[in-house]
Amino acid sequence: MHVLFVGGTGLISTAIARQLLEAGHQVTLFNRGQSENRLPTGAQEINGDRKDYAQFERTFADKTYDVVVDMVAFHPDDSASAVRAFAGRCGQFIHCSTVCVYSGPVTTIPTPETEPYHSIGGYGKDKAACERLLLQAFEEQKFPATIMRPSHSYGEGGHLIRPFGPSETFVDRLRKGKPLIVLGDGNGLWASCHVDDVARGFIGVMGSPKCLGQAYNITGDEYLSWNMYHQQVAEVVGGTFDPVHIPTDVLREAAPQWAGGTHEIFQWPSIFDNGKIKRDTDYRGQAIPWREGARRTAAWLEEKGWLKDSDTDDYEDRLIAAWRAKTAELPKQG
Repeated sequence: MHVLFVGGTGLISTAIARQLLEAGHQVTLFNRGQSENRLPTGAQEINGDRKDYAQFERTFADKTYDVVVDMVAFHPDDSASAVRAFAGRCGQFIHCSTVCVYSGPVTTIPTPETEPYHSIGGYGKDKAACERLLLQAFEEQKFPATIMRPSHSYGEGGHLIRPFGPSETFVDRLRKGKPLIVLGDGNGLWASCHVDDVARGFIGVMGSPKCLGQAYNITGDEYLSWNMYHQQVAEVVGGTFDPVHIPTDVLREAAPQWAGGTHEIFQWPSIFDNGKIKRDTDYRGQAIPWREGARRTAAWLEEKGWLKDSDTDDYEDRLIAAWRAKTAELPKQG
């Protein structure tokens, strides 16, 4: 199988391409050549800018692929160009979308693919527009599109995210026993999926006629509260989890940059039904639990020198002190 990645050096695409190469498949990457390529030898590269739509389409006018995986379509104009470039030139076109197409309050938990589009953020709205365009192309001209919707995909090659606060100092705060802000009461539900598991799901749909014209969640099966999420990271890095729970709207008012993702993503239950991809493919779900994946990722970050000293920025400590001082002023019942 010859698989082309539009993108190909990001966290998810690197994991997919690596597994394909290890299985003996042919892999080609199309990107600007500006990001580190962490793949083993064997992948071919074509350099270019997919935003230069005319040149992008000329680049592939005389090429065909079994599968094209578009990792970097963030606007419907990107997807429209991809349809022009690959119609009749690929057996399957996989669009990497996101569960943010239904971000905000959902109608069903765990959330299936039948959830209506209702993103409350620009990122999710643009991804939904990409999906609509591709699914319409499938209906009208049999363009062989498959939609994949990952959620929090993490692993070696990226940071351990926090729903509030900088990820670079996350591990250091835990190891030093510093208090850590957790949004709300910490009981919001979240599901993380290691990129190796996400990659297996992407590969599972490849070459399957059943998967054409379909959308699939590819997210974690293990549901954690934010309190459990932080606690398990603390345990695997040898730290202590000392939570300070602050309402989300207060955090957005005080620190809009750190709290930006709470509006669209982190304040909502983010757990998803992965039954459809398990029904239609041989993918059997998450194999790497959060505790193990967090341990591996933290070790990788430490090896690369990506962990930062939390003493270099005292804002979180000042915010905690201010919150505790204000709540201490509340009148006590009695």
